Amino acid sequence: MSTLPSPSDASASTALAGELRICVSKLIRRLREQANAGDFTSSQRSVLLRLDRDGPATVSALARAESVRPQSMRVTVASLEAMGAVCGEPDPHDGRQTLIDLSPTFRKTLKASRAAKDDWLLHALQAQLSPQEQAQLAAAVKLLERLADF
Repeated sequence: MSTLPSPSDASASTALAGELRICVSKLIRRLREQANAGDFTSSQRSVLLRLDRDGPATVSALARAESVRPQSMRVTVASLEAMGAVCGEPDPHDGRQTLIDLSPTFRKTLKASRAAKDDWLLHALQAQLSPQEQAQLAAAVKLLERLADF
């Protein structure tokens, strides 16, 4: 026996979804303001974050992971190389392939950018939220992680 949400529950959920989207978007914009992330497109940012999270990858592997054509990924990677954000090294297992990775200079920039964002967020948490509210937020973060992993 399944329980369907009542119309009022459904409209409350719809309103919550809209408010959450707006709030998270605003928070992301505020965090981006805290550090100079450069003028990267969304596809470039996605590739940079993937390389940071998953490590070096071939252009083909990046294309599959990002659900784009290899030719499109080559253009994205070439632009990132021109900016000095990524570099390529021969694959030690297959010399015909090139592994793309974040450049050492960009890793330092990324680390500094994250530190600036973390500093701003820590200051905002301490200035705007009581210890009890911070505990509530910690619980909410677990729920947000579940939503993000859906």
